[in-house]
Amino acid sequence: MNKALQLSGITKGYNLGKPTEVRVLNGVDLELAEGEVVAMVAPSGAGKSTLLHIAGLLDTPDTGEVKIGGKPVGGGDRARTRLRRQDVGFVYQFHHLLQEFTGLENVVLPQLANGVSRAEAEKHAQELLDRVGLKDRASHRPGELSGGEQQRVAFCRALANKPRVLLADEPTGNLDPNTSDTVFAALMELVRASGMAALIATHNLELAARMDRMVRLEAGEIVPA
Repeated sequence: MNKALQLSGITKGYNLGKPTEVRVLNGVDLELAEGEVVAMVAPSGAGKSTLLHIAGLLDTPDTGEVKIGGKPVGGGDRARTRLRRQDVGFVYQFHHLLQEFTGLENVVLPQLANGVSRAEAEKHAQELLDRVGLKDRASHRPGELSGGEQQRVAFCRALANKPRVLLADEPTGNLDPNTSDTVFAALMELVRASGMAALIATHNLELAARMDRMVRLEAGEIVPA
């Protein structure tokens, strides 16, 4: 099976104003196959956000290599930005939707930035929103949507450009248990339908158990869960 994401020997440290570097990641190796959904569990401060930022090309490792679709990530900031826009989707604990735009428009905008025509972008956005049960809510602005609805719009936005890899940082962590379950089911529906790989950081072991496999980040390294 083809590899969507490969992290090899990833290290990252920060000085934080101190003479001694604080090492956050200490030789992380991780591979995700196309169509695979992997849960990453980690205690607070273990470096999961740093790892997600490196995997998503928002940050660079001190040493190690990132490959997306089997190709090493290199080049300058412009090349990395283009690759990130095309091949990586992000979902955070808080939706970060643009409040002045409707749900549909929030899903359309990243497609326009990627060169898609408005008509095609609106059609694809509506298809995604329909799939997660928001067919009749697409014209509402975020302030008119519930927390769970807003997060489902955020999922659709993350998947709008059909990325190879979806990265999610506690995507249901801000929701009550019932809403969390509904929203997670919507996320899995979108991911499974697309065939992309997904790395989902979560503290919820029940949700983690519903994914293809689970890994644990401890002391800056990936260990068996």
